[in-house]
Amino acid sequence: MNVSSRARIGLAVGLAGLLLLGVIIVSPMMMMPGMPSFIGNSTTTDCEDDAQVEDVSDSGSSDIPPDLLELYKKHGKKIGVQWNILAAVGKRETDHGRSNLQGVKSGTNYAGAAGPMQFLISTWGGKARIPIPSKFNGYASDGDDDGIADVYNPADAILGAARMLKRNGAPENVRRALFVYNRAWWYVDQVEAIAKKYAKSGEVKLPPQADPQCDEPLVQAAPTDVVAKILSYALDQRGKPYLWGGTGPDAFDCSGIIFMAYRSVGLTIPRTTFGQWPFGIKIEKGSEQPGDLVFFNAGPGTGPDNPGHVGMVVSKGKMIEARCRLCGPIKVTSYQTRDTLMGFTRPLQNPAVLDQLKKQENAAL
Repeated sequence: MNVSSRARIGLAVGLAGLLLLGVIIVSPMMMMPGMPSFIGNSTTTDCEDDAQVEDVSDSGSSDIPPDLLELYKKHGKKIGVQWNILAAVGKRETDHGRSNLQGVKSGTNYAGAAGPMQFLISTWGGKARIPIPSKFNGYASDGDDDGIADVYNPADAILGAARMLKRNGAPENVRRALFVYNRAWWYVDQVEAIAKKYAKSGEVKLPPQADPQCDEPLVQAAPTDVVAKILSYALDQRGKPYLWGGTGPDAFDCSGIIFMAYRSVGLTIPRTTFGQWPFGIKIEKGSEQPGDLVFFNAGPGTGPDNPGHVGMVVSKGKMIEARCRLCGPIKVTSYQTRDTLMGFTRPLQNPAVLDQLKKQENAAL
């Protein structure tokens, strides 16, 4: 998706030594590859989802308005972005909307930025207030379900910011995502410092599903040895970049990583998402298991029964996916909150695959 350029200008406001700055936001299309990952220094790993919930520090509790803290946590969890990074952006941009600078509560500053998270109107979607649902190109979001994506509404703006950060590499490569949010490393460093102060641990933690230490339980829980080998191959590709049409070994697209994971165990399935969707046996939601495929009504050429994106289930609610060029590296993510989810299939139940498995068994005798 092409996103218009975003620009802000730094403004120094002396208030008890606090810097309240508007910032220069640039196009996500200008993202620089290979930026360093931003990972906390925790020496232990908890692979449960609850490990993603970072407690707020005393300084965070005293500085962040309670209603906004709830929004940062709610939308951070929904989208899969560290809440303290969202809160730090909100602080760095407008002091959580408390700034009285032009463009925070109405209008725009002279660079065109608006709202508590300082979106360019063009980046938001072309207008400050957009009915939902409607067609637009941008990050406009309805965070309070009132039917309007309002750039001045904190609930909407925070959800939009979470979506932008997620698209550009968060939570694993949050420094790159912040660099896209504002093309300046001093800005990234300042947001990082604020985010650490807001977290009780003093860190910006990596989500547990992105930690290699969590791979072993995923593989061990696989229903069959074949699925375990498929998962092992797919998980080994994590951290590699997305490449349209890519089938490795250095980069993959969404269907390419799945095609090669099955191929790694001697099984042939269709190469593309469009071919993989009708190939597997349809599985009811809630019955999916590791190795199954999960499809989404997203991407070019998509339609109600023509998905444009696919991931592989690695555990209930989690998938590994190569999402897009600007979405960060191949990683394990949640599929439960995706509103474009279309359905699940099980390629291992396709008659042609069953025949391939039978031939492998006979050859091993």
